[in-house]
Amino acid sequence: MTRISLIGAGAGLVSALLFGVVATLSPLGLLLSYVAPLPVLIAALGWNHRAGLVASAVGAVVSAIVLAPAAGAVFAVAVGLPAWWLAYLALLGRPDSAGRIEWYPLGRILVWVAATAALITLIGAIALGPSYETYRNSLEELIRALAGAELSTTLPDDADTEQFVRLVATAVPAVAAMTFVFMLVINLWLAAFTVRVSGRLPRPWPSLPDTLMPRTSLAIAGGAVAAAAVLPGYAGLTAIAVLGGFAAAFALQGLAAIHAATRGNRARPALLALLYLSLLLLSVWIIVILAGAGAAAVALKARPGRAPQPPGNPN
Repeated sequence: MTRISLIGAGAGLVSALLFGVVATLSPLGLLLSYVAPLPVLIAALGWNHRAGLVASAVGAVVSAIVLAPAAGAVFAVAVGLPAWWLAYLALLGRPDSAGRIEWYPLGRILVWVAATAALITLIGAIALGPSYETYRNSLEELIRALAGAELSTTLPDDADTEQFVRLVATAVPAVAAMTFVFMLVINLWLAAFTVRVSGRLPRPWPSLPDTLMPRTSLAIAGGAVAAAAVLPGYAGLTAIAVLGGFAAAFALQGLAAIHAATRGNRARPALLALLYLSLLLLSVWIIVILAGAGAAAVALKARPGRAPQPPGNPN
């Protein structure tokens, strides 16, 4: 237990350092802050989830002391605890009827990533304004400040400017949740790959193209669309964040489906290279197309029925 605590404490210190460099407001600092969950994930996957929990606590305390008390809370909510939770899920396993370990499915982990991203987005919005009106006013003022010169040039009419600002403010929760999904998934993959290379990964490396989200994810996304259209305030914001998170998850599901569908095709390397190049150049539209493909794959391939019981506690 002492070794696990020391490893977790070291990982928490490194994670807090990566998280804190965003205060420099430099592009490199922003890039490094995106991998702040990585040390927590490595500690949790390579030793056990308790090491990740210690890393989360240490990182939050260090951030609170060095930066500000609020920074410690942000670290815990947006970095430490999500990383610990996803690592915990990744290591869940139970024996099947043949005595082999049945590991928690990647598709269900992807659902948890989307839900976690939506929760982080909601908490961030509440932190920006305790009331929804305060949050919207603060966000719209920030958008005007960041894009003031461009708006005055491209949208000379004040009414058009206000409409654009309101539209962007409405879309922010979805974009934020999508960003968190991609950040968490990339960090989880990097951590798992690193721990696998070291020989400490308890779980066999899964087949990523065979990832399949449960069919209930379609119902959740559909409910989020309906709720976003009618619910006001933070309830509507939550629905928009859920929709954004699941859109990103479906896009990743679409990538997995395309990888699986092109197996054995001689042109597979060229097709995948073209796909990823298009993703870099036309990211928004390609993500929309991939999300549609992912949703279709779930609808066609997922099997309805009772969800399996949670596997046993790891370690």
